[in-house]
Amino acid sequence: MKIKEYTRRPLSFIVMLLILIAAALTVGIMLFIVAYILVKGVPNITPELFELKYNTRNVSMLPSVINTIYITVLTLLIAVPVGILSAVYLVEYSKKGSKLVKIIRITTETLSGIPSIVYGLFGFLAFVIALGWGYSLIAGALTLAIMVLPTIIRTTEEALIAVPDSYREGSFGLGAGKLRTIFIIIIPTAMPGILAGIILSIGRIVGETAALIFTAGTVAEVPSNLLGSARTLSVHMYCLLSEGLYTNQAYATAVILLVMVIGINALSSFAAKKIAKA
Repeated sequence: MKIKEYTRRPLSFIVMLLILIAAALTVGIMLFIVAYILVKGVPNITPELFELKYNTRNVSMLPSVINTIYITVLTLLIAVPVGILSAVYLVEYSKKGSKLVKIIRITTETLSGIPSIVYGLFGFLAFVIALGWGYSLIAGALTLAIMVLPTIIRTTEEALIAVPDSYREGSFGLGAGKLRTIFIIIIPTAMPGILAGIILSIGRIVGETAALIFTAGTVAEVPSNLLGSARTLSVHMYCLLSEGLYTNQAYATAVILLVMVIGINALSSFAAKKIAKA
């Protein structure tokens, strides 16, 4: 049946063939990159890489792993509430066709396409220099929060728009107010879409390098406070490769970073499914 259909419509067969080739190339390249990292990095993973204190002998990545967790949590604490509340305003409170809403949407779409190095330079000028915080955890977290805000706002906005109007009308009909409807009915219903944006943001935070070099710094130790300089795992890997003396340890760091990203995404997806079922 399908062969006869493609015989009658050869253009459809060509399009299907191109789609299959593109999918195979994408999967093949991804598998090659993962396999290359594992082959190069797994043999170089040693206990010394997980010592609490970094020095030139052990080149430990453990402080960077801890810093990555710190900066990810701190960034999400700043960006998620602001992003969700901004999307709630755009969908639930703003007037349809408002010029202000159009400007905000164009701005968020523009910000999502700006290279991370530009965010890094902005964070360096605004937080490191102007506010006098120096290279610090809080400067890096604020820079990353600004960077991931467009993603969180847009995905949350689309998730809220996808909620049927009948949910709102039913809630209003039962006597619920605007705020109660939004926080009890609308946001929980849109939560899977909201979490999808947060998961994408986590992946960008964990893998970011350029912006953090200019804001959080490259000190390979766990800071005692938010104004201390901190090196994340991706920055740690970049520093090892740029020095040219610890290439094997850099590959080992890449393996841990890969496992960390996959683990965070898996946990986030599991949490999203649990919340959706609830």
